[in-house]
Amino acid sequence: MTAADPGPEAALSDQERAVLAVERQSWPGPGAKERAIRERLGISPVRYYQLLNALLDDRRALAEDPVTVNRLRRIRDTRRRSR
Repeated sequence: MTAADPGPEAALSDQERAVLAVERQSWPGPGAKERAIRERLGISPVRYYQLLNALLDDRRALAEDPVTVNRLRRIRDTRRRSR
């Protein structure tokens, strides 16, 4: 088992669920999302995006929120192809 695949018995942590919840929201303007990340999660935006990227490869996250995870995977894949 790996960090991206800790096994079927493991559930997402509260922090991992909170990261997905932040991604489900729409944000009114620049800086609002980063401010919410710091205030709600108590982590830096850089750490947030590291956690989010790992979640996109985690089957538990896909099971928890397939719409958000699949949307973000498509965006990530499109950006990778355009590089």
